[in-house]
Amino acid sequence: MPLVISRPTRSSGPRPNVILILTDDQGYGDIAAHGNPVIRTPNLDRLHGESVRFTNFHVDPTCSPSRAALMTGRYSHRTGVWHTIMGRNFLRATEVTMADVFRRSGYRTGIFGKWHLGCNFPFRPIDRGFDEWVGHGDGGTGTASDYWGNDKMNDTYYRNGKWEKFAGFGTDIFFDEAIRFIKRKDNRPFFVYLATNDPHCPCNVRREWLEPYQRLGLSRELCHFYASIERVDYQIGRLRRELARLGLDTNTILLFLTDNGSARRTSFNPGMRGIKGSHYDGGHRVPLFLYWPGGAIGRPREIRHLAAHLDLLPTLIELCRLEDPGVAFDGRSLVPLLRDSRPQWVDRSLLVESQRIQYPEKWRQCAMMTDRWRLINGQELYDMAADPQQTHDVASSHPDVVRKLRDDYEALWEEISKRDREFCRVVVGSERQPETTLASIDWFAPEREVPWSQLHVLAGMRGQGYWPLEVAREGKYRIALRRWPREADTPITSPLTIPAEDDIVRELRGDPPDQAWRNGVAIQATEASLRIGGFEARRPVGPKDREIVFETVLKRGPAELEARFSAGAEARGAYFVYVTRIE
Repeated sequence: MPLVISRPTRSSGPRPNVILILTDDQGYGDIAAHGNPVIRTPNLDRLHGESVRFTNFHVDPTCSPSRAALMTGRYSHRTGVWHTIMGRNFLRATEVTMADVFRRSGYRTGIFGKWHLGCNFPFRPIDRGFDEWVGHGDGGTGTASDYWGNDKMNDTYYRNGKWEKFAGFGTDIFFDEAIRFIKRKDNRPFFVYLATNDPHCPCNVRREWLEPYQRLGLSRELCHFYASIERVDYQIGRLRRELARLGLDTNTILLFLTDNGSARRTSFNPGMRGIKGSHYDGGHRVPLFLYWPGGAIGRPREIRHLAAHLDLLPTLIELCRLEDPGVAFDGRSLVPLLRDSRPQWVDRSLLVESQRIQYPEKWRQCAMMTDRWRLINGQELYDMAADPQQTHDVASSHPDVVRKLRDDYEALWEEISKRDREFCRVVVGSERQPETTLASIDWFAPEREVPWSQLHVLAGMRGQGYWPLEVAREGKYRIALRRWPREADTPITSPLTIPAEDDIVRELRGDPPDQAWRNGVAIQATEASLRIGGFEARRPVGPKDREIVFETVLKRGPAELEARFSAGAEARGAYFVYVTRIE
């Protein structure tokens, strides 16, 4: 059952600042201090040596679910997030976030980097408790909803819901903006969520950052991956020096973790089975370093009790003496483990899963975990004390353990799956977001038909789907259908040519060499069609048309929007749709 926590809010000195650093696709073994013999991470190694380290710490096997659980202290499945696309990565509007809790307790709040829980109202960071937002929204670099042509160098990111051009490398920009936020003159404590989009692909790094790994004869993929991590490491060192210079290091809680297991099969994976996406430990066991020199959390050491991302919000509420949000958390505060050498700590069962489908299925790619045991898909059982590599299934030898963990799963599934058939609907026509941009990454469709990447759009992928929406206000709406986004500004039936320098970057990254994928194919389209809320219409498509516009009156409430381009029997969904209420 979820746990309701209640903490006293009486002041006993200034509340600490909090910086939570989350990297993207970096695994437990992608740190030198964890035994990686190749990677260079001197700043993470130093933080490792100075921190309380949770060595049996777990997240979900993929990024949006991990971020949802981290932000809410609740199972991601419960919050409506079990995928990274199709709108199944939108955090339900009713969920209270970590930023909500900090802001209500008098903190100023900022997110810098990757959110991946929605880029339209009411799912944007600025709708979910953050005062300042610089970075991605619904996905990462090169997803269909990202600014067209972003490649981590000199990109365009959201600043509080509006696109802004930045100069430099993405990770450097996010740390720059976080430091600027920290230095802002304000008497309130701050909460900073610094979620890099590195080392997730595409890995586009400077040539000089690659050279140390190239000299070792590593694959191009691994050179880019490690160089990306090393740049994050450099910025962590820079951030810590800045905190010390400002006199903020003593009373700032600094946390470091990653969002899933390593994305690289050829990377160092210390004795673990599986990588990103796997329900074995290699897919979801990650580092957690907690550093607070001015707090009563004891000396640097390892804590081996089972812990997870959904424990961090309850923990920070207690450490920072935040106001009780009245939330039924699935996680529990880790403070007893931090402050008591002999804590009263009851073992528990925790679930991680990798659903990645439209509607979750029971026992799909899941692990029920305790300190000692892992039950995989309700069938395989592993004794982690004797077999941390998960090579020997001992289910037949321990039927009582299997039965207990299956019962725990059944009870939990009954709770978290109650709202699985619901949609988290993007709201159109709200005063909070006058114009809504819909991208094909958020189609509700069979997964193989969802063009979630800009590469899919460039290739003219023929998928078809619809967007589940909520109309905020009745009125007349302008709905513009596009094959290319506005910033690309190209006719619907024309190919899109990527500038030469971007083409070189894609070649260096190792993207598909097919010219069609790099330059974008022309599609046939003689007609555009729109269906929404009982309205259906068609318009001809001319060779110079960049968008096809429809106007209609929409009633308040739920609606499904389906838009297509077709030529005879050939049809595909409109990859981009812009919806505006006409005042």
